[in-house]
Amino acid sequence: MSLIKSFVPGLAPVSLGERLRAASGALIGILMTGVVSGLALGDSSALPSLIAPMGASAVLLFAVPTSPLAQPWSILGGNTVAALIGVTCARWIDDPMVAAALAVGLAIAAMMVLGCLHPPSGAVALTAVLGGPVIHAAGYGFVIWPVGVNSLLLLTVALVFNNLTGRRYPHLATPPAPNPHRTVDPLPSARLGITKEDLGAVLKQYDRVVPVATDELEELLHRAEIRAYDRRSGGVTCAEVMSRDVATVGTKTRLKAALRRMREHHVKALPVIDSDRRVVGIVTQTDLLDKADWGTAAVGSGLGWRLRAIGGSGRTPKGVVEDIMSTRVRTATPEMHIAQLVPMMADTGLHHLPVVDADGRLVGIVTQSDLMAAMFAVTAHDGPESSVALAG
Repeated sequence: MSLIKSFVPGLAPVSLGERLRAASGALIGILMTGVVSGLALGDSSALPSLIAPMGASAVLLFAVPTSPLAQPWSILGGNTVAALIGVTCARWIDDPMVAAALAVGLAIAAMMVLGCLHPPSGAVALTAVLGGPVIHAAGYGFVIWPVGVNSLLLLTVALVFNNLTGRRYPHLATPPAPNPHRTVDPLPSARLGITKEDLGAVLKQYDRVVPVATDELEELLHRAEIRAYDRRSGGVTCAEVMSRDVATVGTKTRLKAALRRMREHHVKALPVIDSDRRVVGIVTQTDLLDKADWGTAAVGSGLGWRLRAIGGSGRTPKGVVEDIMSTRVRTATPEMHIAQLVPMMADTGLHHLPVVDADGRLVGIVTQSDLMAAMFAVTAHDGPESSVALAG
């Protein structure tokens, strides 16, 4: 039994919906490619309207569209190069078996050099050699028809279908998020754990083709790190660490009153709620400094005067909260684990995260101080060995 299991690949589990999506995409892709090619070719041509390697290309383009082997340059470049090499070997080498073997080998080497490795292209090279008299008679025209046309049509369907069904295609590496403090330092979540440099060094040592995009692999490892921390922290939730008695303001609250409330409660941010306690915004000390109207006397006295006014009892700003509040508010839910909040707050520079229920009503707030206390409690409970593990 163990011998049989050793032949079964360890594929990552996917949902039924994803299986149906991939199968439907391949069905539509092959159907459209065949129909359009057939209409363009007409009934009089002896050339096939659809070649077999397109079936293998469809598996990659629709089932694993994020793979480096399934990107546009992979299918267009790989199939074109393989067809050129296959036709050349068929023309100059009499023995078909030698020509076929050389065509496939040279195609793989050329694709790896050009960065367009596409496994079905090996079958394209083989078809050019063993496809029969009709393919041989086409000569280098085989590169254009049917290989080039089939590849372009299938790629077009993949571009439309994948993006319509929620799969970003082509898969372009997402640029790193900018540091909210506008410095060249990497985000806090990128300074510990597995870094891009670590991954690059390991892949270089591995020295094998990995059919997964490096940025996607990095994202998977990052998620695994968060899950591991969540497991070690015992799945602590926002509901366990959040403050429930939250100082708030309304949209029509005078800025003078909002500033006074910040001073009274020694906080730097106030959630803005409506009459049903739904969060509609948040106002922070930064909003008061940058957006509030402090009157003509404040114009010539600079930022230092405003800072002293916020910290003390000096002149107060004019207007109401809705004039300066931030309306795009990131929130959490009571059931959300703190492991999810750590990278969210650290990387975006958030100091306060309102916690809302299913109806969007405010039930609490989590601050960076709350998170630090929770993380310290977890590491102190588990001992120094856990502290080292959590650090990296």
